[in-house]
Amino acid sequence: MTSKGDESGARAEAVKDAPARAGRPPSIVDVAALANVSYQTVSRVLNGHPSVRPATRLAVLGAVDELGYRPSNAARTLVTGRSRTLGVLVLDVADSEGLTPLYGIEHSARELGYFVGIGAVDAVDRTSVQATVGRLAEQSIAGLLVIAPIDATADALASVPPGLPVVAIEGGAGGDISTVGIDQTAGAKTATEHLLSLGHETVFHVRGPAEWMQTQDRLNGWRSALDAAGAEAPMPMVGDWTARSGYEAGQVLARIPELTAVFAGNDQMALGLMLAFSERGLSVPNDVSVVGYDDGDDAPYYNPPLTTVQQDFRSVGRRAIEMLVARVEGGEQQTEHALLDPTFIVRKSTAKANTQRVDAKG
Repeated sequence: MTSKGDESGARAEAVKDAPARAGRPPSIVDVAALANVSYQTVSRVLNGHPSVRPATRLAVLGAVDELGYRPSNAARTLVTGRSRTLGVLVLDVADSEGLTPLYGIEHSARELGYFVGIGAVDAVDRTSVQATVGRLAEQSIAGLLVIAPIDATADALASVPPGLPVVAIEGGAGGDISTVGIDQTAGAKTATEHLLSLGHETVFHVRGPAEWMQTQDRLNGWRSALDAAGAEAPMPMVGDWTARSGYEAGQVLARIPELTAVFAGNDQMALGLMLAFSERGLSVPNDVSVVGYDDGDDAPYYNPPLTTVQQDFRSVGRRAIEMLVARVEGGEQQTEHALLDPTFIVRKSTAKANTQRVDAKG
């Protein structure tokens, strides 16, 4: 005669062996069967729902441990009716300018119970952006986070499927899409004002690529500070965020006798500037003061250490994820534009204007 305990044990063994016999990993259904509960109850336990009784919660967690079950995103979607994946659109470029906000994104998403799927744009044009947005949308993402601060992105986002929540990082403060970013204009204005306060009659500028939104914002901040001081605004030099472009701009600027201060659009271009000035016999900061933008990890180790504008990319990423999840889970449709303040870091690459500067060589 077989006891009920023996029957229960045999059933449990059969349930545990089922995934292996089928050649597949254990599923939420297997967990439910072993714990003798519904798969909806398993889902509530895995998502931390407070309505589950302690004994039931222990039974489910015990079954999860015994089976070695790992909840997949697909399973969560089937059970809850909502994807737990957030799509992230980024620029696939050699420079890291567009990727730095990723620092705070993955960690913040994980804390809120979401996965992150990344789609890289390999060309800065409307067709490429649209294609990547389309690929991410086809993956049943719950929402889309965009880190592509270029003009083409704004046009391409018009093709996003209706109802898909979208938040853009550094996407400009206009339009119907919610945005999170650093106040680039304020950062550039502060950098320029710092140089003017040191007695420099004007400040030259090496800007980034024209299609980048930060380029225009930093250009506006630079011009605003010069206008307010009644200083002449020299023609900006054009760079592409790389140290090489800063170096090439520096070779030209070093030939200008009136040059005493330069605001570079980012730290890498500032690095190139400083090398070019050194090769032309100009000392930083005794002859020329240099300010960068970003405060990358290596900025304190330039020679001399770089005065720059610090951007808290982790805070930007965290705020963007929180905003996107609020739209996903709460259905919030009101457009929001959040600007975080940058921090100005003074180091040794800036000094009072040298009115006795010897003209550059050549």
